[in-house]
Amino acid sequence: MDQSGLTWKEVDTLQQRYGKNEITKNNKGRIRQRVKHILSEPIYVLLAFSAVIYFILGESVEGAVMIAFVILVIGIDVLQDVRTGNTLSKLREITSPKVRVIREGTEFLISSTELVPGDVIRITEGMKIPADGYLVEANGLCIDESILTGESVGILKYAITSRHEEAMHDTFFYQRNYCYSGTCVILGSGILIVDKIGDHTEYGKIAEELKKESFENSLLQKQMRRLAKQCTIFASVLFILVGLATFYNLTEGAIMERIIHSALAGIVLALSMVPGEFPVIMTVFFSMGALRLARKNTLIRHLPSVETLGAISALCMDKTGTITQNKMQVSDCYINRQSGGRFCKALAVACKTGTCDPLEKALLDFGDQLCYQCKEKETGLKACNIIENKPVLIKEYPFTNELKAMGQVWQEENHFVIVAKGSPETILSLCNLYKDLESEVKNVIRKFTGRGLRVIAVADRTTSNMEDIPENLLECRLFLRGIIGLNDPPRDNIKRDIGVCKKAGIRIVMITGDHPNTASEIAKQVGITSELKVMTGDELSKLNDMELREKVKECNIYARVLPLHKMRIVKALKENGYVVAMTGDGVNDSPAQKMADIGIAMGKDGNEVCREAADVILLDDNFPTVLGAIEDGRRIYQNIIKAICYVLTIHIPIALISFVVPLLKISPDSLMLLPLHIVLLELVMNPTCSITLERLPAEETIMNKPPRNINERLLSPSRFMRCILQGIIIFIASFGLFYYLLKNGASPEVARTSGFTVLVLSNIFLVSVNSSDTESIIRTLLNTRKDKVIWVVNFIIVLSLCVMVYSPINQYLRLAPLPPRYVFYVLVIALLAVIWYEIYKLMKRVLIKYFI
Repeated sequence: MDQSGLTWKEVDTLQQRYGKNEITKNNKGRIRQRVKHILSEPIYVLLAFSAVIYFILGESVEGAVMIAFVILVIGIDVLQDVRTGNTLSKLREITSPKVRVIREGTEFLISSTELVPGDVIRITEGMKIPADGYLVEANGLCIDESILTGESVGILKYAITSRHEEAMHDTFFYQRNYCYSGTCVILGSGILIVDKIGDHTEYGKIAEELKKESFENSLLQKQMRRLAKQCTIFASVLFILVGLATFYNLTEGAIMERIIHSALAGIVLALSMVPGEFPVIMTVFFSMGALRLARKNTLIRHLPSVETLGAISALCMDKTGTITQNKMQVSDCYINRQSGGRFCKALAVACKTGTCDPLEKALLDFGDQLCYQCKEKETGLKACNIIENKPVLIKEYPFTNELKAMGQVWQEENHFVIVAKGSPETILSLCNLYKDLESEVKNVIRKFTGRGLRVIAVADRTTSNMEDIPENLLECRLFLRGIIGLNDPPRDNIKRDIGVCKKAGIRIVMITGDHPNTASEIAKQVGITSELKVMTGDELSKLNDMELREKVKECNIYARVLPLHKMRIVKALKENGYVVAMTGDGVNDSPAQKMADIGIAMGKDGNEVCREAADVILLDDNFPTVLGAIEDGRRIYQNIIKAICYVLTIHIPIALISFVVPLLKISPDSLMLLPLHIVLLELVMNPTCSITLERLPAEETIMNKPPRNINERLLSPSRFMRCILQGIIIFIASFGLFYYLLKNGASPEVARTSGFTVLVLSNIFLVSVNSSDTESIIRTLLNTRKDKVIWVVNFIIVLSLCVMVYSPINQYLRLAPLPPRYVFYVLVIALLAVIWYEIYKLMKRVLIKYFI
C-alpha cells in the first residue's frame, strides 16, 4: 500500500470536513440546567415561600436570610460542579501528544489534534495511539487495550495488505489489524493509516455516553422530597385549624380584622412547621462528610454521593487494577531438572533491554531474584555471570504473530548464546524432549493454564561457531530450560476486605475483559462466589434484558465483557432493586460508572477519564478506602435520620404551644413564645442539628448490618411515633411550667423565660439521648468526650442562654432573670422531659439480653 501519505491540500480539505482530532465538549447550558434542577426541589420552594411570608409579616431580616440561604445552596452546588470540571474536557487530553506523520513522502512531527483520516503515522513502543486506524505495517506489534477492554494481557496485531481487506477478529470484539485511540504500544512498531478521529473513534463513542449528563436525585434527596411534601401538607392543615381557632376566639373587632389576625396566626404556626433545617442538614452533612472522606483519601465529586455510599448493596468491581494490581507477576515456574543453573541465565537474556512490556518486566524481575538466589546458594554461579560479563546482542528473531515467540543471540567472550521465549507450543517444537520429559512438561502447562495463568516457555543453546546461528527462529534447535506461569496478582488483603463487604450485606460482582479461566481463578483466590459459572460477554449478548435480570440474581463473575455489557449488568442489578456501585480504573469502566448509583474510580493508577466520570475517587487506590467510605456513608445517613428526628421533635412543642394558646385565651402580652423567640430557637436548633449531630461517631455494629432498604420510609413508624411522643412530653414540660407559673402569680417574663429555658436545655439533652437507639447516654458521652467541637457548641448555646436571660438585653427579648431555685426546677424538668427514653432503651437492652 502507498505509504507516502496525504498532500497538504488534502489535509486542509479533510480538516475542514472533520475538524480537529479531539473530543467535543458539552458545556452548553450546564450551569442553567443545574440551577433549574435545584429550584425544582420542593424544599427550596418551601424556603422561598417562607421568605415571602416573613416579608409579609414585616420580618424583613429573617426573609432576607432565607433568600440568602437559597442562593448560597445554589452557589455551592454550581461551584462544586465547576470545580470538578467536565468529563469531556479530560477526554480531549488523550490527543495532546506529538506524533510522527508522513505527508507527501516526508515525515513531520505534529500535534495529534491535527491528524485527519487518511494520515499515515508511525507508532513505536511506549506510544499512546492518537486515533483509530488500520495497520499497514506491524513489526512484532503488541498493544495494551486494557483501558477499552479491561484485559490485562497485551493484544497482538497484524498488518493488512489492502484497505479493503476483511477485518480480522479474534474471539473478542476488537480487530487484530486495527488500532484504537487511547491504547498503548507495549512492544514492537508499525505504520498506521488513520481511519477515525475525535468523536468517531471507539474512545469517542464512550464519550458520547458520558455526554448524557443527568441530574438524577440521590436516594436521600428523593426521600427528602417526599418528607417536604408531607410537612407542607401538615403545615397547611395546621394553618387552617389555627386560623379557625383564632377567628373563633377573637370575638371583638371587625370581621376583616379578625380574618387578618387569624390568617397571620395560622401563617406563624405553619412557618414553625416548615422544616427549614432540612436543607441545612443536607448541605452541612454532605459537605462535612466529603471533607472528612477527603482526609481519608476519598474525593467526593458529587456531594449527594456521600450518603448514597452507605446504601450500596451491590459492588461491581473491575478485575484489572481494582481486584488485581494491574501488574504482571510470575506466579509459578517449572525448571527443567537437567538445566542446572542455566534457567536464570536464559531468563535474564530472553527479554529486550529497556522493555515497556509488563510481561517482560515481570520476567526480568523474576530472573533477577533467581540469579540472586543462585549466588546466595553458590549454585549456578557461572551461569549467572552473563549478567556481570555484559554480553553483546548481535541478532534478533523478532516476535511474529504466527510463532508467538521471539529470540535473541548474544555474544559472550568466545561463544554465542541463542535464547528464545514465547508460546509453549512454539518453543517445545524447537526442543528435542524425551518422552517422559515431554509428558511432564505438558502436564505442567495444563496445570498452569487451568489456573488461569499466562504460560511462557524459555529455551536456549550455546555454540562457539557463528555459522551455527540460523537465519530464522524455526531453524533453531534449543534446550528447554523452564516453563513460567504469570498472572496479575490480587491486591494485598483484598480477600479480607471482600469478606468485610459480605458481612456488611454487600454483594460483590466481578466484571472483567479477561479470559474466563483467569476470572474464575482470581475470584476463587479473593473469595468471590457465584451460583452460576462464569458468564462471558458472548453469552450475555444473547440474553434480552428480562433474561439478564434473572441471570444477574445468581451470577457474580463476568468475563470477556465490553463496556456495553458492563452497563447492561449494572442496569439489570439496579432493576432488581440493588443500589449499585461500580469501581474501575479504565475508560472501559466509565459508561458503567455513569450508569451506576455510585461510580468509584482509582485515582492513583486509574485512567483520567475514568476518574472524571466517577462520583467518588480513591486517591490511594486501596480497597479498604472503599470500605471506610461505605462505613462513613452509613454513619452520615444514620446521623441525618437523627437530625431529622431531632428537628421534628423540637418543632412539635413549638407548634403545640402556638396551637394551644388561642384555645386557652391567653392575652397577647403573656404568650409563651413570640415570633422573636421562635427565631431564637431556630438559632439554637440549626447548630445543634447541623454541627453536633453531624459529628456523632458511627455505632460499633454499623458494618455488621445489611444495607438499608431503599424503599423504606425516611421515618419509620416507630421513629415517627418516638418523635411525636418526645415532642409532646417536651411540650408538656415547657408549656406546663410556663402555664403553672403564670397562673400562680409569676410575671409573664419570668414564666416565659422558664418555659423558654426548658425548651433550650431539652435541645441539648435530646441530642445526647437520641445519639443511639441502643447505646446508653453514658456510652455516647464517652464516645464524644474528645470531640471539642460538640462541647464548644453546647457551651456556646448555654452561654448564649445565660446572656439572653441575665444580661440587660433580656428586656428587649421580653425575658427576665430567673431566681436560683427556678434554675434548679428548669434543669430538672428539662432533664426529665427527655431522660425517660434512656430508661426505655435500658429496658430494651435487658429484654434482648435475657429473653431474645
